[in-house]
Amino acid sequence: MQIRPRRSVLYMPGSNARAMEKARDIPADALILDLEDAVSPDMKDVARQQVTDAVNARGFGKREVIVRINGLSTAWGEADLAAAVAEKPDAILAPKISTLADIRALEDEFAKHDADPSIALWAMIETPLAILNIATLAGAGGRLACFVMGTNDLIKELRGQHTPDRGNLFAALGLSVAAARAHGLAAIDGVFNDIQDSGGFARHCEQAKSFGFDGKTVIHPTQVDACNTIFAPSADDVTSARKVLAAFDLPENKGKGAIKLDGRMVELLHAEIARRTVALADAIAELEKT
Repeated sequence: MQIRPRRSVLYMPGSNARAMEKARDIPADALILDLEDAVSPDMKDVARQQVTDAVNARGFGKREVIVRINGLSTAWGEADLAAAVAEKPDAILAPKISTLADIRALEDEFAKHDADPSIALWAMIETPLAILNIATLAGAGGRLACFVMGTNDLIKELRGQHTPDRGNLFAALGLSVAAARAHGLAAIDGVFNDIQDSGGFARHCEQAKSFGFDGKTVIHPTQVDACNTIFAPSADDVTSARKVLAAFDLPENKGKGAIKLDGRMVELLHAEIARRTVALADAIAELEKT
């Protein structure tokens, strides 16, 4: 089972070359080099050059490197995508994906620039229309590999308010995870805005994990460690998972749909969960090797 850890996905402003350099030593599972929200209009061209230079230089270790471009409808989007795919990041993150036509337009741009097949498409889910179309978007196929929730923009577009429990976003979060899982996509939760509120951040991480998200986007390096801890299986979880897999591998249990282990019934679905837990733990250990 091939799994790539995406517990912490750190946004880094493309206009800040020093921050991107420091990101090489931050233990986030993935980095989003941002050309969109974090960059003012007068810095777009500078940021594009700095981001493409950073991707070209590599040096980010085993972590994923994603470039968030401006939308294709903006003055910078097409140039962003063309410049980014030329340097072969792991993925391109596209903002404001709301319809299947948005994804098709991006696929056409990838083809136009003869983009390497290994470059994935990640989609920001941050509009009401995206939520209404979420199943259709998830089934787009092609390069699409991941949904990233843009909860700040979604609240804005809904004309809602941020609440501590995010109860007003439960429908959007749940539908997005369900659609992603139905079509084999990764799903990353949105950011937590208050850098000083470590307790609130941890609660949001726990909540996102309970929804089924693979990880969370973060806006500051101080959020990375908590994110990595919460979205990783615990040592006890991994030990229990290995025990379940070993029990099902015993000759006397081959072919059985359920077995008794430590006084409780364990089914094949538990073995599937255990297999994923072990695969994630192994992938994290491999990523964290120096």
